[in-house]
Amino acid sequence: MSIEETRGRLTTRTIAMPADTNPSGDIFGGWVLSQMDMAAGICAGQRAQSRVVTVALDSMSFIRPVKVGDILGVYTDIISVGRSSMNIHVEAWARRGRIGTREKVTEATFKFVAIDEAGSPIAVPKEKDLPAYAMEGYSH
Repeated sequence: MSIEETRGRLTTRTIAMPADTNPSGDIFGGWVLSQMDMAAGICAGQRAQSRVVTVALDSMSFIRPVKVGDILGVYTDIISVGRSSMNIHVEAWARRGRIGTREKVTEATFKFVAIDEAGSPIAVPKEKDLPAYAMEGYSH
């Protein structure tokens, strides 16, 4: 059995709580999606060095459920950067029972656009113009 590896860097980590469950006791998919959107927004905002907005999300399927007590780790990786847009690969992994095995629960690609204070698209800076922390942990 091969061990699956994460892609990108750990961007956020949080614990799944009882208030985040559906009637079956599983964590709501929407809660997981919101955690992924927040992590992707952090990644995109650091890369853009500006405000960013989510404009698209590719198809997403849940591989495994998230349970109360799991630690949800969200990993991000910059796939591509356009003039004002960025595609961010996002993976959510659950650490079972806070100390158990780690399993990928879902993944998706989020598209963000860098915007100014008026909400208009702006150019994403070149990598060479970024502070060192903005690209730490990324292979690009």
